[in-house]
Amino acid sequence: MADGDGRYLLNMIEQVHALPAPVDPTALAAAVQKRAPLYDKSQEGHYNHISALHKSMRGSDPDAALYWLARMLDGGEDPFFIARRITRFATEDIGMADPHAVQQALAAWDVYERLGSPEGELAIAQAVIYLATAPKSIGVYRGFTKASAAARRTGSLMPPAHILNAPTRLMKDLGYGKDYQYDPDTDTGFSGANYFPDGLARETFYEPTTLGYERTIRERLRYWEQLRNGQPGAATPPPEEK
Repeated sequence: MADGDGRYLLNMIEQVHALPAPVDPTALAAAVQKRAPLYDKSQEGHYNHISALHKSMRGSDPDAALYWLARMLDGGEDPFFIARRITRFATEDIGMADPHAVQQALAAWDVYERLGSPEGELAIAQAVIYLATAPKSIGVYRGFTKASAAARRTGSLMPPAHILNAPTRLMKDLGYGKDYQYDPDTDTGFSGANYFPDGLARETFYEPTTLGYERTIRERLRYWEQLRNGQPGAATPPPEEK
């Protein structure tokens, strides 16, 4: 039955070893006649399959994503591993293009933890479909990478005094909190104040795309940038979210 395939022979031995004893020849044949899927949870197959799942979701192909999900589950992959990886995918490959994506991934993780297999696997499948069909953006990933590099480069700079709390008289005398503007109390809800450290020129880390919800964020940031540059007449408020 192994037909010269050593790995299949070992898989059959494992299947037989897992059978409740005793078994008759008919039960034994039924147990090993179905060829077990080639899947090594700790080696190359493990990483190849999760990569295929990721790239299918990234390529917005829900059908291929479901196929690789099914292959992994059928091969005995730990569903919690899949839940962790799709949650990472939601933040890394979708981000603010659809802020609900990470909520869907976390909800699937939670449902599986509550229901277990096989019922909970459907929640993971639902999340995979949602992530595969969501707009994609690595704006958050790129922005955080740039900000992390800047933080390592300028890690000793203090915040500007006007945004520091001043619980003591000495701190007030040093200018802590002086002229701080409370943004929600302004006409536009935006003061345009500087929040970068003194001595560090303003940098743009997060650059939203025009995809999904990031289009709205892009318009909002552009509006605030015009206000910051003293162009209130040229600034057009972004449309209100419905």
